[in-house]
Amino acid sequence: MYIEKILPDIIRKNEKKILLMVLDGLGGLPDISTGKTELETAIIPNLNNFAKRGSCGLTIPIAAGITPGSGPAHLALFGYDPVEYQIGRGVLEALGIGMKLGKEDLAIRGNFATIDEKRVVTDRRAGRISTEENAKLVSMLQAEIPEIKGIRCTIRTVKEHRLAIVFSGNGLSPELSENDPEKEGLPLRKIEVLKPEADFTGQVIAEFLTRVEALLAKIDSKAKTILLRGFSRQPEIPGFEEKYKLKAACIASYPMYKGLSRLVGMDVIENLSSFEEQVNTLLKLYDRYDFFFVHYKKTDSSGEDGNFRKKVFALEEFDRLFEKISNLQFEAVAVTGDHSTPSLLKSHSWHPVPIAIVSPNMFSDDVDRFTERSCARGMLGIFPATNVMYLLLGASLKLNKFGA
Repeated sequence: MYIEKILPDIIRKNEKKILLMVLDGLGGLPDISTGKTELETAIIPNLNNFAKRGSCGLTIPIAAGITPGSGPAHLALFGYDPVEYQIGRGVLEALGIGMKLGKEDLAIRGNFATIDEKRVVTDRRAGRISTEENAKLVSMLQAEIPEIKGIRCTIRTVKEHRLAIVFSGNGLSPELSENDPEKEGLPLRKIEVLKPEADFTGQVIAEFLTRVEALLAKIDSKAKTILLRGFSRQPEIPGFEEKYKLKAACIASYPMYKGLSRLVGMDVIENLSSFEEQVNTLLKLYDRYDFFFVHYKKTDSSGEDGNFRKKVFALEEFDRLFEKISNLQFEAVAVTGDHSTPSLLKSHSWHPVPIAIVSPNMFSDDVDRFTERSCARGMLGIFPATNVMYLLLGASLKLNKFGA
């Protein structure tokens, strides 16, 4: 992005604080029976009042029509070009639970999943098995598969059905396709070698899955295989504090978002299991940081489950707790999402995402509700998500004039 070329010359440090609150999968589509989205259905007086006080608009996470993953969508909100800095899901998952990665290590995000006798995926999340059951399965697999072909295997529980796998050794490559069909009712995809240098890695992965499935077949569990996603190595990326002169804190409960925050150099606050704990942590840490990233997951998970009513409840929960931070003195506060996850589609989508920014140094427009259609009328218009950080910096008077 062109602004990154001039940023070192205009960025400045001051004592003003910034808050970025991200409701994962925020945007939706209208319910067929009511014609209203989840945001339009939810009772969210605090968010509606916030929108009245601020400047509103819609963001495009990657580009028009492109459906983003959570990693690139968050990276865009942090002001990094998600196309230039492509970060694999495996790296984010591993870093999110505190695993250490060497430069040549191969990190993979895994889902325990259920397959039938024809290798058709019947449940991509193995019934969302408990974290406790996950830990027992991982412990068994780690004990039985410590290495393959001289490559060390490190397997760790993440949460519920998710796990992280790191392969360490010589000759590894991330140039492999994934075996996740991305929908139930479809057969497992064959993992393909995308470049010749990944031939050996493909052999390691094939043997790993064979041994995993043989072990899982012997026990009473819905988990019968692992969907492998996000083959990746840790990239080099400019640090958040170096880039923006901000001491930043990540207040999130899900590992992937903690992993991304850790990758860009934020301090990650650990051992938070509920959004109420996250809000209370923000109140406690207010004096220690210049920038806070607060992540809310329930809107996304309920959208992916296709549960319209549950997503509405998630929005209402966020709204109730959002009131607790209203008295904190931030120079700029943004409330937005990383992407849309309409319950109607049961997946991420390309649709623009509502945003509202409140600052004493910005206009308030005539938007009176925090919804997709209302925010579309806002004065911010429709703009790239990579601009959010620069708007927050500008609103916090942290950018000097550019040019004579």
